[in-house]
Amino acid sequence: MMNPIDKPVVESMLRSYVGADVYLHSEATSFMFVRNFKVNVTHAFVAGEGPVYRAALRFDGHGWLRMEALTHYEAEGDSRLLLAGYDDRGRMNVALHIGKEPFSE
Repeated sequence: MMNPIDKPVVESMLRSYVGADVYLHSEATSFMFVRNFKVNVTHAFVAGEGPVYRAALRFDGHGWLRMEALTHYEAEGDSRLLLAGYDDRGRMNVALHIGKEPFSE
């Protein structure tokens, strides 16, 4: 079940991946996506005052992935985290999955 983002909680979850190899799946309005992109996370941040946030991940010490307009999250234990952004009509516009195992194709 998706929950509205609680900034300290979500930032703590993101930072738990720092130093780990993870798989990313990101999507923006269903026309651009990356799936099972394996990186080593070196930094993780959440910015914004809500209810809309930005998340940024630095990986392998030289690249960044930044997702804007995030509103909700769902955690699957400590192995996967889903961040999503919904518009005022309830449609998902952006999504970022982070997992320790590859995502199914």
